[in-house]
This record gives sequence, C-alpha cells and structure tokens, in this order.
Amino acid sequence: MSDFQTVAKVGDIPEGQGRSFPLNGTMVGVFLTDGRYLAINDFCPHMGASLADGHVENDAVMCPWHAWRFSLQDGSWLDNSRSGIRTACYEVRVEGDAIQVRMSPPPTAQTPPDSNPTATPSCQNPSPNAG
Repeated sequence: MSDFQTVAKVGDIPEGQGRSFPLNGTMVGVFLTDGRYLAINDFCPHMGASLADGHVENDAVMCPWHAWRFSLQDGSWLDNSRSGIRTACYEVRVEGDAIQVRMSPPPTAQTPPDSNPTATPSCQNPSPNAG
C-alpha cells in the first residue's frame, strides 16, 4: 500500500523527540526535529530497540540501548556509513492537523535498467511539513 495514513496529530510529538506508531504491521518512529516531521523504521537494526525512545539531535537519532546513531533523512547508520547498515525511511506530510506517513511498496527483485542501484531515496519532502 502506498497511500498516506494518519498516525498522530500535530502537537502529539514534542520538538526534538520521537513517537512510535504501528503502520501496516511495522512499527514506525516519527520524529519532530527543527520543525519537520521525519519517519524511519522504529526498530534498531542492531538489537531491535525502539529508536523513537532515543535522543534526537541534528537530524539523527541515537539508539537508547547501544548508542548507534541513524540519520532521520535517509536511515543510514551514521557511525559507519560505509557499512551499508540502514533502517527504512518513510515520507511524511501534514494535512490539516494530521501527521501522515506513506510506506513505500516493497522493492522489486529487479532493478530497472535505467535506474541507479546505488541511489538512496530520501525520507524528506521537498516542502516543510510541520504545521
């Protein structure tokens, strides 16, 4: 499913913090940082801690269990970006007072011939999404 789904209302997530929400069988961490909402998979790929419980600073969240830091922009592991370890990220928008997240469909097995297999999609919208 690729439609946006409401997970919270503006004001439910304090600035510089995250909250976890179930969405299509996945726990999604939604964060408010610098007036923008960003969303990533809530489970740390290291040991499964809730990233929404972590410290948020400079568009990054620190896992509360082992201090691994993940980008809220693209889900990459900031402590060793060359490792390829990352967590999924999701597009967020605000409609009225509703914070909405869109989960992308699962990737296909084949990469289209004209695409760049090393490109990393961004979680961010081109316009501000906090209201």
